[in-house]
Amino acid sequence: MCIRDRPVRVHNVLVSAQHSSDISFETIREAIIEHVIKQVVPEQYLDADTTFYINPSKSFTLGGPMADAGSTGAKIIVDAYGGWAPHGGGSFSGKDAGKIERSGAYYARYVAKSLVRGKLCQRALVQVAYTEGTPDPVAVNVDTFGSVKEGVSEEDIAWIVKKNFNFRLKNIMEELQLKEPIYKKTAVFGHFGRCEPEFHWEVPKENLILEYH
Repeated sequence: MCIRDRPVRVHNVLVSAQHSSDISFETIREAIIEHVIKQVVPEQYLDADTTFYINPSKSFTLGGPMADAGSTGAKIIVDAYGGWAPHGGGSFSGKDAGKIERSGAYYARYVAKSLVRGKLCQRALVQVAYTEGTPDPVAVNVDTFGSVKEGVSEEDIAWIVKKNFNFRLKNIMEELQLKEPIYKKTAVFGHFGRCEPEFHWEVPKENLILEYH
């Protein structure tokens, strides 16, 4: 539950975890609540009314390719954004960084993190669109969900992005060092929200030019 985009409590938690057939439902439930949920969710957000749905089917012993197979990219949103983000559907791991679907997504993340780290807003969603044969994007849009800091407008944010970031593919490749052999780590555990030294899109740009339009 959020109030003005700020979390205040967790109402429900759902976790389904595959397990060995010789482990009881009660053991799995207790272990997941104590060693997973309570380690991840800050204590102040859990209360007596929080409901835990742990393996609702009571048994989850069959999984993996035997039970559920799919093609690359099928889980891209969950893998990359944790279950939330409008996305065009292109597969990251199925394309090299020379494809704008992948490098552009990394750069959008880089821009959003830089705006938030620079305290220009509390939240940012960066949308960028390209067309064949044109090096510059045909559209760049930043949605801060009304979270811009006092004295800064949405128009100012757009101008700051224009002054500080170059969305051309060649620049993205160079700025984020995407020609380096860094992609093995992206094959598992997602592309974002990880403190890997090779993931330069996770390091916000410092000293932004705060030149308003």
